[in-house]
Amino acid sequence: MIEEATVIRRVPIVAVRGSVIFPHTDTLLSFGRPKSTAAINTAFQEDRVIAIFTQKDARTSDPMEEDLYKVGTIATITQMMSTEGEIHALVRGQARIKIEEIISSEPYLLGKVIELKEEEGEADEVKALASQLADLFKKAINLGKQAEIMAVMRLISGPVEPMELVDQVAALLEVKTVEKQKLLETLSVKKRMQRVLELIAKEVNILDLERTISSKTQQRFEDQMRKAMLREKKRTIEEELGEEEGELSSDEAKEYKEKIVEAKMPKDVREKAEKELKKLIQLSPHNPEGGYIRNYLDWLVDMPWAKLTPNNVSIKNAAKILEDRHYGMKKAKERILEFLAVMKIKQAVKGKGNNESQPTILCFIGPPGVGKTSIGKSIAEALGRKFVRVSLGGIRDEAEIRGHRRTYVGALPGRIIQGIKNAGTKNPVFMLDEIDKIGVDFRGDPSSALLEALDPEQNREFSDHYLEVPFDLSEVMFIATGNMLDTIPPALKDRMEIIGFPGYTEEEKLHIAKDFLWPKQVRLHGLESKKMVLAKAAMSEIVNRYTREAGVRELERNLASICRKVARMVAEGKKPTKKIGVEDIHKFLGPQKFSSLIAEKQDEVGMSTGLAVTATGGEILFIEVALMPGKGKLTLTGQLGEVMQESAKAAFTWAKAHFDMLGLKSNFGQDIDVHIHVPEGAVPKDGPSAGNAITTALVSALTGIPVKRNVGMTGEITLRGRVLEIGGVKEKVIAGHRAGLKTIILPKDNKKDLEDIPEAVKKDIKFVYVSRIEEVLSTAMKAWPPKGTVNQKKFTPIPTLLAAN
Repeated sequence: MIEEATVIRRVPIVAVRGSVIFPHTDTLLSFGRPKSTAAINTAFQEDRVIAIFTQKDARTSDPMEEDLYKVGTIATITQMMSTEGEIHALVRGQARIKIEEIISSEPYLLGKVIELKEEEGEADEVKALASQLADLFKKAINLGKQAEIMAVMRLISGPVEPMELVDQVAALLEVKTVEKQKLLETLSVKKRMQRVLELIAKEVNILDLERTISSKTQQRFEDQMRKAMLREKKRTIEEELGEEEGELSSDEAKEYKEKIVEAKMPKDVREKAEKELKKLIQLSPHNPEGGYIRNYLDWLVDMPWAKLTPNNVSIKNAAKILEDRHYGMKKAKERILEFLAVMKIKQAVKGKGNNESQPTILCFIGPPGVGKTSIGKSIAEALGRKFVRVSLGGIRDEAEIRGHRRTYVGALPGRIIQGIKNAGTKNPVFMLDEIDKIGVDFRGDPSSALLEALDPEQNREFSDHYLEVPFDLSEVMFIATGNMLDTIPPALKDRMEIIGFPGYTEEEKLHIAKDFLWPKQVRLHGLESKKMVLAKAAMSEIVNRYTREAGVRELERNLASICRKVARMVAEGKKPTKKIGVEDIHKFLGPQKFSSLIAEKQDEVGMSTGLAVTATGGEILFIEVALMPGKGKLTLTGQLGEVMQESAKAAFTWAKAHFDMLGLKSNFGQDIDVHIHVPEGAVPKDGPSAGNAITTALVSALTGIPVKRNVGMTGEITLRGRVLEIGGVKEKVIAGHRAGLKTIILPKDNKKDLEDIPEAVKKDIKFVYVSRIEEVLSTAMKAWPPKGTVNQKKFTPIPTLLAAN
């Protein structure tokens, strides 16, 4: 609070920017503005008294009364010196004043000011605060606070009145102008001193922290310099004595040496490790290569050079695990057990000098979701070995297999060595997943890099670019998986034994869903206590109308969806159904995703049903043929590959060559255009096995005789009309059974492949074995042969194509 005036004076006024002048302080000021220089000169010539006020905004060049703070300091000019355009004056503050009135503003500000009276407060309390302030100020000076030497000497040398002390310390504070102005306007000495104590205490804390940081930094620098000097002295002494130890600490060197011994490395690997360790010992700790060598040594000592998991090969136990974990797949299980049996026998005779390589690497080929990866885990469990899985899908860089050379920043070993290290044993079950999806580009061919790892004759000394030493992979049991054989390079395929995993039949899917998938999903969704039962009819509805796949992944997703719906009902406090029926399936899963079976649809002209194998298993193909007037042009659509296009051309040529058998004119091919289309045009299709189906559809369109819709066929044809053997019979037959076909036409040479087909499928399907296309037509066509047996009114064949009887 500002007290009443005690003295009213009429004095020149000057405005200062960015600073506050306190009473009892000596300050050197410089003035350059015309009004300021005129005011200083006038005051110096008269009584040397000047009123000093601080500007509110330092950017104002010609301040008036409203631009100045109301409280300022009246001062005496003790010394003054003029230079070009500026006046330098040493002023001493006398007392606090307040502007009462501006009398004139030209040639300088002249006004009436009121001297303000300060509140001294209780003498003892103020004296105690002054003593504390003096101590803090001395501490600040000792910590390195910057201040004018004369002011410091005056404050430290002798006793100073509290009002003078607080103003002089306030003038030296490193605070903003606004804060200093508040101190100037505070008339209570006690309150002003308390505020100055707070501000000087903050400065002391900051100065103390700065000194601590500076001291630690200096100490660290001195320690580094001392250690560097001692190292140089040590190195010089060791060089003189011929006992140079290098820069790696003795404890670290000893630890690495112990690890090298414990790793039981082969001789050449141990020599390499010792050589790298010696190089590391001699390196300066500031050499960046030291980190690379340490990383390399860590990889060498962590590799399981001699660690083996005992082979607990029990054929009975393995058979039980495979049977408990996987339904069906009889042939695949038999081949795996044979493989394990050979391994057990070879292990028994290994001590008698039999050092031959292990049996061929296994390769599981089949559609997604049939259990290829999971059966690999079961094999590892049956053997009591570690299981490692590496996905090769999309890999295009050879370094992913063999690793990068150590010259590259961030280099690491390849995935095979990384998998072995993570397993912690040199004989894990190592699964190379999606081996058919390896790519090739400018960075190399990863499949070629796999040749060495998967060849039992070579993988005893597998060379990784990063390790630079051979590693024995002969104890590793490699299992590869893939969906398609066609995309696996021949050289790689030759090193593996292929075991086919066909798609599941409807009966097998129902067993898997009942015994494995449904209990698993109920457990995962926390519904065991609800004891829900999925009716067989409901499960069959899901298999037939909500999935159309070779495996069971989509089936499992649908079962999970049902469990989620039930879990929500439980969470909302509703009572779920104990037995889930067909009606509940429609409510939970929505409308049926797949239409009724093919056998329920009518026969059509110019359309036949073929069988094919894709990466997702067996599929059915519809072949459509349309005729139109033209000049004998053959159009093929549906993203057909070159081989399939050649099959269509061969079928057209056969039809033209056998016009008399078909009851057509000899020149019928000159008057029509033929368009052959295979639906689902977005999906690429290729292969020769659709020859039978294409020929049948073409003949049906030419003769007007419908094809039996419940008959499927597969087989390659020749220009002579012979039907040749094809592959993938089991997958194709299962796909036909899934689609509801009742008759399947197969090449006669494929009769042997029926042994692999489940008995449940054989019971539902009639198989017809053919060697010529005429036999196909007689089975697939609604009426055959066309001559003399075709009902012209019923079938209405194209008149221009049929020969006159």
